[in-house]
Amino acid sequence: MRHILSSVAIAATLIFGAAGPTVAQNPFAPVIYINDKAVTRYEVEQRMKFMQILGSPADQAEAEDALINDRLRIYAAQQLGIEVTDQGLQAGLEEFASRARMSAAEFTAALEKSGVEPQAYRDFVKAGVAWRGVIRQRLLPQISVSDAEVDQEMKRQIETPIISRVLLSELIIPAPEGQEEAAMNRARAIAASQPNEAQFAAAARKYSAAGSASSGGRLNWIGLDNLPPALRPVLTNLSTGQITQPLTVPGAVVLFYLRDKQGNLRPGAKEQVLEYMTLRMPSATEATQLAARVRNCDDLYVQAGSDAAPMVNRQTQSQNAIPALIATRLASMDDDEAGIVNYGNAADVVVLCSRQPALLARAQQDVPTTALPDDGVEAALPDTQGIPNREVLREDIYSRKANAAADAYLAELRADAIIRRP
Repeated sequence: MRHILSSVAIAATLIFGAAGPTVAQNPFAPVIYINDKAVTRYEVEQRMKFMQILGSPADQAEAEDALINDRLRIYAAQQLGIEVTDQGLQAGLEEFASRARMSAAEFTAALEKSGVEPQAYRDFVKAGVAWRGVIRQRLLPQISVSDAEVDQEMKRQIETPIISRVLLSELIIPAPEGQEEAAMNRARAIAASQPNEAQFAAAARKYSAAGSASSGGRLNWIGLDNLPPALRPVLTNLSTGQITQPLTVPGAVVLFYLRDKQGNLRPGAKEQVLEYMTLRMPSATEATQLAARVRNCDDLYVQAGSDAAPMVNRQTQSQNAIPALIATRLASMDDDEAGIVNYGNAADVVVLCSRQPALLARAQQDVPTTALPDDGVEAALPDTQGIPNREVLREDIYSRKANAAADAYLAELRADAIIRRP
């Protein structure tokens, strides 16, 4: 198991020396046209080899699909008057090669040793550079991220447990030289079937080469820190009962099934800060009548009248600092809802203005000033260490929106394109 998990990290780097299929037909014959731009059999063969070197063994259909997308990216750039300069292309080649900790020249030489021509690499990068230009010019001006979206994402992250260990099942399909495509196809078929635990176990017993095959691929609890860094986000982003997409390692294709995961909430993640208002009334009847008229927090001042309005207390407190009877009443209330707390000889009208996680309030540095001095709210709020920075979250949301917009636009280009075979 340790060997396989360590190998998964290697899948993020290049696996040179991979063998590609040979083609007997005329290598320069067109196999597909996209808006009258031809893709040749040679280009498909080169892209298959290139994808295999990158750790994603592909069949002809997948290579063709990737080349169609690249042609459409170039087409979109041309429609917008975007040109990829020699300098821009070289910068793109260097940036991509740096992911393998190589220069563009070193990367190109390594590709040539594996049978991939420099032009195939240049075409791949050129399409990516052009597409980034399209995204910047056409899509990014339409994208914005509101403060409310940042608040929502921060709240989600605060309330999401920090995963510390996972319970996995593994399925390791041997992929000796020349059989990589068959192994990948089998792994994809298993993943596409979305198996339950029993079905995954049956597949592991039948196909897995790991020692865990006899037990249906089941492994014991594994600490997340013990896994390769490249694998951690893959697993933590799974829900219980989900399977990974096929992961390629030297000589094998690997699938993981997540049976369970465990973690802990951040300290203070469940603590809340409430902004609320109270007004003491002589009787429960009067309090009930006033509460029925109140529509929101600010409306309490209006409905109470000019004489009573100065007696309204509006304050922000952490849950553990709110008087028990008022805290109990607030617990079942929505924002801007009014209720009463009956003391027998008097009653409070209580209006909830807002509630938010204390960590979020602290991270925002947005704890409203209380009407009461020295209430100790700030001291009661938990430490925000480990909470994402708002601007970092904003950039993440922006990137997700940009990626989604790019995918949608590419799908639109494909729908409008004339794609045909000779």
